[in-house]
Amino acid sequence: MDLLYVKALVMGIVEGLTEFLPISSTGHLILAGSLLNFNSEKAKVFEIVIQTGAILAILVEYRARLLAVVAGLAHQESARRFVTNVLVAFLPAVVLGLAFGKLIKSYLFHPVPVACAFIAGGLVILWAERRQHQITIRHVDQMGWADALKIGFAQCLALVPGTSRSGATIIAGLLFGFSRQAATEFSFFLAIPTLIGAGVYESYKSRALFERADLGWFGVGSIAAFVSAFLCIRWLLRYISSHDFTIFAWYRIAFGLIILATAYSGLINWTAA
Repeated sequence: MDLLYVKALVMGIVEGLTEFLPISSTGHLILAGSLLNFNSEKAKVFEIVIQTGAILAILVEYRARLLAVVAGLAHQESARRFVTNVLVAFLPAVVLGLAFGKLIKSYLFHPVPVACAFIAGGLVILWAERRQHQITIRHVDQMGWADALKIGFAQCLALVPGTSRSGATIIAGLLFGFSRQAATEFSFFLAIPTLIGAGVYESYKSRALFERADLGWFGVGSIAAFVSAFLCIRWLLRYISSHDFTIFAWYRIAFGLIILATAYSGLINWTAA
């Protein structure tokens, strides 16, 4: 198998396994890309485009719910409120991403800043899990637009690579009174416009980079992202029914420390650093 296809397969698996866990898919992709020497301009676009494969896993897992929302838009207030909440939560990241995206990519899309964000995010999760949770929203349908807006601003933190989009939205949900299931599911639903929008925008903006031959390895990465994300979503929904997110916090801290130690000792040559 062509080495490029192997790298695409590995990156797709990394994307799918990390996109919906509070451990930062972008951070893992930056680190994996650095180790694999997979960090050209086209590879960076690839990392965003294959998120669409991961989102397909959400569409499949929640297909009945999403189809019911579409069917009910004309006559069900709950369906219209659901769509409104997702769009309201989506807007802050769009505005700030367009305003500061290029600046953030220039300075923060490197292994050492990512490692620092891993550690900081892990500490925040530990703090959040040690607080007493007062649940006021047990199901996504109980949300109002103000609740959605707060989650939307929290999602903006994920513009910093290594922070984790899912981590920011889920932990913010817990702090704002969401149940674990409601926070996790709304994070899933919010990912649909966020990641599809990013994929379409980057594909269009970078269209001059692509050739027909690229379809093969982009397809491999997207399929790998879909399969691994689908399995991960199923596992996470079972996991949160009886566990908190502390294990992910310790993983983030340990992983971040390993990256910093290897970077500064010279043990690993982080080519993107």
